[in-house]
Amino acid sequence: MDLQISGRNAVILGGTRGIGRAIAEGLAREGANVAVCARNADQVAETVAHLQGLGVKATGAAVDIVDGAALKAWITTAGNELGGIHMLVSNAGALAQGGDPASWEQNFRLDVLGMVNAFDAAKPFLKAAAEATGDASFVIISSISAAETDSASSYGPIKAALIHFAKGLARQYASAHVRTNVVSPGTVYFKGGVWNMVETNMPEMFKGAMARNPMGRMATPDDIAHAAVFLSSPLSSFTSGVNLVVDGALSRRVNF
Repeated sequence: MDLQISGRNAVILGGTRGIGRAIAEGLAREGANVAVCARNADQVAETVAHLQGLGVKATGAAVDIVDGAALKAWITTAGNELGGIHMLVSNAGALAQGGDPASWEQNFRLDVLGMVNAFDAAKPFLKAAAEATGDASFVIISSISAAETDSASSYGPIKAALIHFAKGLARQYASAHVRTNVVSPGTVYFKGGVWNMVETNMPEMFKGAMARNPMGRMATPDDIAHAAVFLSSPLSSFTSGVNLVVDGALSRRVNF
């Protein structure tokens, strides 16, 4: 299927590992030019070189997403380097699980303010791209934890805030054809990721988590990336404001 994104430009926050890396690669394989940021400069350099090897223009920088001014400056620079921004993906997350004030602040500053600052900086580029081509998109990676909980934690409510804000953006910018959608993964496994660390350090907890997955496995980063890439593409041009749950039927709620 031709997703019609060849030659378009994408910016991915947290694009060097796991889901973010898979999204960057998925977009590049479809012919999109890609800019990625993350905190580790070596990982950024390796990712950019890999993406360039896929035959597209790629750029990146080490950015602390909590530093709003630095994030905005980088997105502006990336947009100018690529020649515009058609697709923005906010994937970075703090992953703090506690209910203490420090965990709340950590999740809020990275997940929420990172998303807000990224959209604010990319908005002029997205509106210009939508005016020129008829479609631009913003995809936010949240979690099924937004509506699932076992105990009080900052993680789930913060992820729920992303979904709520996304719906507001979708309605506010619908007339400009700048779409906003959310992908909410369930458990995602990759080497070096959270569940790989749980598997190594808390094997019984990992077995229990695996047993709760009806499909008998956790998602791969590509499982999530395929959904994000599709929602980013013009083939989803009338889809805005949705929260697409990609969890292998792990969650029990009905999504009306």
